[in-house]
Amino acid sequence: MAHASAGRSSPSLKLLLSFSTPLHSTTVTTFDVTKAIEHTSNMFSTVAGNHLLYKGAALYATTTAFAAFWLTVRQPIQAGKEGPYNVHRPTYPMASSSQGSLIKTALITGGASGMGLEVAKALANRGAWHVHLLDLNAERGKQAVTTIGIHQATFHEINVLDYDALANTFHQVYHSSNRLDFVFANAGIVERFNFYESHPIGKPPPPPDQSVIDLNLKSVINTVWLSQHYFRQSTQSHDKNLIITASVGAIYRCQVSPSYCASKHAVLGLMRSIAPHFYRYDGIRVNAICPASVKTNLLDSTAWNTFPHDVFVPIEKVVEACLLLIDGKDSENRLLEPELAHESTNGATGGVTDGHRLFGHAVELSGLKMYDRRQPGYADAHLARCMKATERDTYLE
Repeated sequence: MAHASAGRSSPSLKLLLSFSTPLHSTTVTTFDVTKAIEHTSNMFSTVAGNHLLYKGAALYATTTAFAAFWLTVRQPIQAGKEGPYNVHRPTYPMASSSQGSLIKTALITGGASGMGLEVAKALANRGAWHVHLLDLNAERGKQAVTTIGIHQATFHEINVLDYDALANTFHQVYHSSNRLDFVFANAGIVERFNFYESHPIGKPPPPPDQSVIDLNLKSVINTVWLSQHYFRQSTQSHDKNLIITASVGAIYRCQVSPSYCASKHAVLGLMRSIAPHFYRYDGIRVNAICPASVKTNLLDSTAWNTFPHDVFVPIEKVVEACLLLIDGKDSENRLLEPELAHESTNGATGGVTDGHRLFGHAVELSGLKMYDRRQPGYADAHLARCMKATERDTYLE
């Protein structure tokens, strides 16, 4: 066999050198591996033409296997600017190069702990899901990936208050598999200041802390906005789901945390406002969960100990509610009417169904029970006609 000249690198050496350079793509798919194999095949076809036919066949098989292995397992080693954290890069079985991934894609804000993490684990346990966890806590995020499984989860260290960072992450997640199936707008906090505190007279008080409004409302609006954009592009996703974490504080007063209560009232109003339009025009089902107290890291143990011990909602019940909404049907009639229901629906039904596909529902959780909390009815016919005029189709006529 003739040897390569001293002034030129052999095709096999060039291939190995190309694999030693860092990969900057955030996701390597089966399609990428296929392309690498095709590239390798072309190289050795050329080599075979130069009288390397016999040993080239063996070298081709070895290098092809190496190419597939290397592209599959090569990944970033830290989060932040270096890319999402995943001990192994996610790989997605592809229907074809044009159709995208067969694995469903979920994006969860506040996904490194609490309700977000538990919902992520439940989806991963179902199989055929890859969950993207967005959170500010890198330590918890990396642990979450390890807990869920390195092939089913990716952590993105991100401050969801930063719109550009959030938008870039959505873009990255969507293009990792060319689909987006579920978004859980779940990140939230409660205020840590006393809204009723007195201040010295003689000058205006300092401004109130707006961080709760920024995270619980503004970032949720941004998450919904971006979800709409990427859901519309996800033509292979046959059932697109958005769940917003509200609270019983979205329905009732909460004197100790008025900013939190205001933010949750707001996101429930957001869900009820967009749900009919999202479903009618884009096939996106939007719902909200309104749990009572769930023991997460929202509060510390001292604060949780001020609640009666028997009023908490098990986190497993929150997961059950989310899976019910993701599946889009309540065939077992688990959503109950409130025992003390006093609303008159008067055409103002908040929970809308269409062939058992749930959208526009606010699922209130109390202990082990789930209630279908509907929008209050209109006080009279005049108000009904007034609010009808605000519906998008009517307004644009």
